Amino acid sequence: MKEANFKTDFIVIKALEDGVNVIGLTRGTDTKFHHTEKLDKDEIMIAQFTEHTSAVKIRGKTVIQTSNGEMSNEN
Repeated sequence: MKEANFKTDFIVIKALEDGVNVIGLTRGTDTKFHHTEKLDKDEIMIAQFTEHTSAVKIRGKTVIQTSNGEMSNEN
């Protein structure tokens, strides 16, 4: 089995309101939605970039922690 060559950073997403949407987007020539989650207030999701996931789209008020720092879109 060949080992994948991609970064496996984690991101932590904390919902600050009910109904936060977290959407995983695929890698490849055509970017597509491949996974969605809905978080309620104070729920936390830990996500990882993989050979299939190249981006994450987040809708709603959250605090997001990455290896590059913390950000919030609560304003």
